[in-house]
Amino acid sequence: MRKRIWIIGASDGIGAALARAWAKEDVDLILSARSEDKLTALASEIGGAEVIAIDVADRASVNAAAAQITTPLDCIVHLAATYDPGKIAEVDPNTAGQIVTVNLTGTFHIAQIAPPLLRKGGQLAICGSVAGYIGLPQGQIYSATKAGVINLTESLAAEHAGQIDVRLISPGFVDTRLTKRNDFTMPALITPEIAAAEIIKGLGKRGFEINFPKRLTWGLKLLSALPYWAALPLTKRLSR
Repeated sequence: MRKRIWIIGASDGIGAALARAWAKEDVDLILSARSEDKLTALASEIGGAEVIAIDVADRASVNAAAAQITTPLDCIVHLAATYDPGKIAEVDPNTAGQIVTVNLTGTFHIAQIAPPLLRKGGQLAICGSVAGYIGLPQGQIYSATKAGVINLTESLAAEHAGQIDVRLISPGFVDTRLTKRNDFTMPALITPEIAAAEIIKGLGKRGFEINFPKRLTWGLKLLSALPYWAALPLTKRLSR
């Protein structure tokens, strides 16, 4: 039986790469994002997919999208996010508020509406970031929202244990429209296609977190595990 997969945040970047990769398999795809024209073009490119426009920051839009899905899904991958680089003191307050609304509140909306749409044992994969592991220079409000997304996904996994398979996706630096705004060297930068392959591989295995590339993620995991007296001097060096 063909799997039904809903990708939220599919108009470009990792989401579009996931759609292209999954289109080569025996699956039915639902593509969502705010840019309906991009989704329609992508659906045509990959040989067909259902398109449902969604603004994750708007609960009415999220509810309307969910109402269009009437057959149980096998997997939902939530990737929608926004980003603005810079130090905390430099961030525009209105932009910060928008990032919180899209990244954190938007994830909360999906966390509420997604479980009833999944078959028993279906997968809900939510995209956090290694930026949420520990506060880093220029991580600003984006990193704070991703730390919240990680926490929210952990809670969701506990609340739905035995009912659905909740997964956390923690990418490092991926070459997308958003990361092109960075003015610093991004270590272990990978393509969206590599990220998509890592996600698909991870969803096929057991485990809660899918993190990549390992040469970056394990170093940051170690840093986040250190006591503050050891970790903070190291993160301070990164701001130089």
